[in-house]
Amino acid sequence: MAKSKRTVKRKPKTVPDENRKFLVWSIVIPAVVVLLGGIIVWRTDLSYSIKKWVYGEDHGETHTANEHGLRNLELMARHDDYIYGIDISQYQGRINWIEVNTIHDEVPLDFVFIRATMGERGVDRRFDENWDAAQSRTKLRGAYHYFRPNENSKKQARNFIRTVKLKPGDLPPVLDIEERPRRQPMDSLKVGLKRWLDEVEGHYGIKPILYSGDSYFTDFLEKEFSDYVLWIANYNFWVDKPKKHWDFWQFSERGAVSGIVGNVDLNMFKGDIEDLEELAIPY
Repeated sequence: MAKSKRTVKRKPKTVPDENRKFLVWSIVIPAVVVLLGGIIVWRTDLSYSIKKWVYGEDHGETHTANEHGLRNLELMARHDDYIYGIDISQYQGRINWIEVNTIHDEVPLDFVFIRATMGERGVDRRFDENWDAAQSRTKLRGAYHYFRPNENSKKQARNFIRTVKLKPGDLPPVLDIEERPRRQPMDSLKVGLKRWLDEVEGHYGIKPILYSGDSYFTDFLEKEFSDYVLWIANYNFWVDKPKKHWDFWQFSERGAVSGIVGNVDLNMFKGDIEDLEELAIPY
């Protein structure tokens, strides 16, 4: 009878400790770099153009005018406990104010913001005309200043103060910041914004409203300016309600209002008419 062969168990091949460590770190280090890089990109100005696209602030157009109209009406119907208004400038041309009553011929128009000034010396050429006409239509009216980051902030504040004579019942002055500075860091811009806000508040005796794009505010301003009444622009077709920290929401740049030729920006105020009147300059 033949003897059976003895089975010899072979030890499994082992990866030397040095190789094992190399394999671990070759996975961990790239993963950490990617994670930290993602956080940095998302939370700093490197992400700004990306988030503008994500939030619908890049003004890219993929929907028809009819689709915009339907979306605007559906959104306003969904939030029918809020009130609605528009913002205008010289780019709307001459407005037939007698006809300015409703948005998309259905929703009452209760307030209007009017561009007054831009930078150190710019004045909207239709401001006086629109300002007087808005009052004649018994609409709650407000004036805004377009801030130019590369110009002196105090001179910009004085330009607005020279131009705009607010009265009791008018809405607070608005600072519109959309541009990024070319010759200064964001921290210096924030100092300039605060100087404008403080100077204007000191003159009119009421805290201004701050307007900005959604991603601009989140990336650059939220920490220092979250205690202001906020007016946020976000045109994303699929956003269907304002965030908690928004007081005004500019939800469309494709609105239609009788008396105005072409598109007009639409705005939602998160409250009723009494709430908005309480926000205005007291009598």
